[in-house]
Amino acid sequence: MEQGEVLQIFRSAMYVGIKVAAPLLIASIAIGLVVAIFQAATQIHEQTLTFVPKVIVLAVMLLVLGSWMMTTFDEFFKSIFDIISGL
Repeated sequence: MEQGEVLQIFRSAMYVGIKVAAPLLIASIAIGLVVAIFQAATQIHEQTLTFVPKVIVLAVMLLVLGSWMMTTFDEFFKSIFDIISGL
């Protein structure tokens, strides 16, 4: 296996990781921004006020996007095992 092939596999792994994590991170940032604006407007500075909505939204997103995430990981790992079996 050449160095270029290894770097391509690493690049693919990074891409899959970013592709799977991006929707959750974007939702977390958006909820954090909305809660921060709400806290600034009402001058309520409670620590759990930012934590609870993020947990709820992330749990819902995992329920909605979970099958897509597992399919993406499954396809990636199948391609990795195909490469391994070809060695």
